[in-house]
This record gives sequence, structure tokens and C-alpha cells, in this order.
Amino acid sequence: MTLENKLETTLAGLGYELVDLSFSVKSGLMRVFIDRPEGITLDDCVLVSNHLGHWLGVENIEYDRLEVSSPGLDRPVKKLQDFERFAGHKVNLRLRIARAGQRRFAGVIAGVDGASVLLDIEGQRVAFELDNVDQARLVPEV
Repeated sequence: MTLENKLETTLAGLGYELVDLSFSVKSGLMRVFIDRPEGITLDDCVLVSNHLGHWLGVENIEYDRLEVSSPGLDRPVKKLQDFERFAGHKVNLRLRIARAGQRRFAGVIAGVDGASVLLDIEGQRVAFELDNVDQARLVPEV
């Protein structure tokens, strides 16, 4: 079981979703981005940080610094469940392997179909295999 899978399970038990995880071996900085439907407050970050500080010690996972944060308005969208949840929202998407010479796309999430993400781009529905999505982020609505 990977660290990301273990964190997902631990955070789910606390009522939070693991949005993203980054770890720099060089600096020892572990960044954990959490979310929940009603949003994240500073108190949520403190609670999760304290819990993970103890949990990482018990799991014998070495790190120097731990940061727990909200994913922000331009939240990463990584899993099929994320694309379902944020259907109707604008997204910027980057592919691993270019399609027709293009790697970057912008559109409105239209849902999922099997293992593909559906986007409405300029009036056309386009499917992208999730395995080929390198990065997707919500576009903040003002």
C-alpha cells in the first residue's frame, strides 16, 4: 500500500478527502492538500496536521516538515469521482500525450464515461482517457 493510499484511508476516517500529496526528499517537506464538501478552515488544517504528525510517527514515515492546506480555488481534479463531482465547472487540462498536436485544453466538465473524462469545448463534447490526463485544475469562478 502506497503512502498516498494510506493517507486517503486515514483522512477518510476523519471526514476529509486527500486531494493531493507532494513530498520533497531533498527538503523533507511533505505537503498534504485536503478537502471536504463544506470546504476547509484553518481549524481543519490544524486538526489534520496534529493527527498526521502522530500518525506519520507511528507509521515510521520520515519527514522534516509537514504542511496541511486547502487545495485552493484552482483545485486539482485527479480522479474520475472528482470529474463527476465538479461537472458543470470550467477546467484547464493538460495531456501526457498530445492529441492532434495539442496538449492543453480548456472546457466545461461534462462528466465521465467509463475511464474517460468528458469536456464540453466550444460546443463539442470531447472524451479524454483519464490515464492520459497529466494535470487538470478547476478555473476559479469570480
